[in-house]
Amino acid sequence: EFVDRMTGDVNFSDAWRNTLLLLVLIVPLQIVLALAMALLIHSRFKGHGVFLYIYAIPLAISDLAAGILWLSIFTERGYLNTVGQGVGLIQTPPVYLSFENFGGLLAAIVIAESWRATAIVMVILVAGLQLIPRDYFEAADLFGANRIRRTIHVVLPLLRPSLQSALIIRTIFAFQTFAVVLALAGRNLPVIAAEAYNWYANNRNAHLAASYALLLLALTIAFTVVYLRVLGLREAEVKRA
Repeated sequence: EFVDRMTGDVNFSDAWRNTLLLLVLIVPLQIVLALAMALLIHSRFKGHGVFLYIYAIPLAISDLAAGILWLSIFTERGYLNTVGQGVGLIQTPPVYLSFENFGGLLAAIVIAESWRATAIVMVILVAGLQLIPRDYFEAADLFGANRIRRTIHVVLPLLRPSLQSALIIRTIFAFQTFAVVLALAGRNLPVIAAEAYNWYANNRNAHLAASYALLLLALTIAFTVVYLRVLGLREAEVKRA
């Protein structure tokens, strides 16, 4: 009964679509950015330790605080429009966070969430890179592999367990994206986690909220199984490692 009510909810299709859309946009972007940052730190350039700590600062900020911070940037009278007007790039401040501007809302959420949580993925990948023996890199250099070929043929295969963990953790967090969406879009961009909260806190319907929560659980398990099957290490590979 409650599943039927959930699927018949006026916001269900939008929440389903927006949640998957955010997942598709956020997770690959964060993996690429985190891998680039992890490789940069692993190169041990001068000051790489300070860079790591600076880049990890968003980890100390709550989801809601990060959303409010980016709200002060993207709002009509925010820092982005103020700077744009100050340097003469824009005349009339555009409205990025409007229910009529779905692309603007989506872009703001993706940027804010990527800034907030990419460091989590980066820390996992940095730890994975530290476990790769230096002998592999020295052998690649000996055979004349450039940085791109070394990354493709040495780093990525050996980093697969860390990538698997990062993908699973980040996908779970992407499905749970709520506070940043609430701060930047309010009810103008429904997602599954926000609908669960809305039905529980505002509509006092714990059963329907639980249906949305179970949907999140099912999606999380499904994606985790896919990641484990696609990126999972075979037994022979584990023994060789």
